[in-house]
Amino acid sequence: MKGDRVEIVVDAGDTTRTYEVVASRAGRRVETAVRRGVVEVSEVTRSGSVVRTARFMATRVLALVEQPVPREDASEHREGPRPLREDPKT
Repeated sequence: MKGDRVEIVVDAGDTTRTYEVVASRAGRRVETAVRRGVVEVSEVTRSGSVVRTARFMATRVLALVEQPVPREDASEHREGPRPLREDPKT
């Protein structure tokens, strides 16, 4: 979803560096994967095409923070009439 982002904190020797990968358009999402000692963070379209990828050595990654955009709950936006409540006076 647009606005999803992942922050990656990497050990750069004497300091740390922070990188962000953000889902920049509607319908895109950010996926993370750890394979063979490499952390991959990719921005992916609805159809599954990778737009861009950031790769880091897993031994250098200090933190990987996924920050999803708050989504609206489907139960809050029901269509149709509301159910009637019981009258507390009767």
